[in-house]
Amino acid sequence: MFKSAIAVVVIAASAAVAYAAEPAKAAPSAAKLELAKRVAQLAHSDSVAHAMLLRPVADAMQQANAVLQGRVAASKQDAALKDISADAKKFVDENSPIVQKSAEKFIPVTVVPLLAERFTEDELRQIIAMLESPLKKKYEALLPEMEKELGQKVASDVGPTIDPKLTDLKQRIGLRLRTAAMP
Repeated sequence: MFKSAIAVVVIAASAAVAYAAEPAKAAPSAAKLELAKRVAQLAHSDSVAHAMLLRPVADAMQQANAVLQGRVAASKQDAALKDISADAKKFVDENSPIVQKSAEKFIPVTVVPLLAERFTEDELRQIIAMLESPLKKKYEALLPEMEKELGQKVASDVGPTIDPKLTDLKQRIGLRLRTAAMP
């Protein structure tokens, strides 16, 4: 016990000496912080918080769908899923402003300092130029169409092979859920 306490003191003292020996970093300039703030805005850093809210809701919806398929009569599944979807949407609608406000509060003290620390002012300007680029906006506007076109081709190409396997998987999952739920 005594040796452990000494080891902790030695480690703490070593860390303190190392910290004191490290040159203090100069605080970023106001201009650099403004550039970092602009990058955070253009990169939609707040979307991370929104995704954190949506992820468990999507998981819950998937679980509900699986349970409905295994435990609820087919005639009642659509109505139940519609009600569950409405509850999930209401939850997201009610809680999105809370999450957004929290993200807006913490981005300036988390994301902005990280950007200011890791990038030079010139690099931040380059990132801003890239994020504001008309070419980037044109490319992003094309993404939904590209996804749709590719999705349709892939679905028609592998759908006949994948769909029966997916149906089989869903049935096996439903069977396992029913079996697990039995007393």
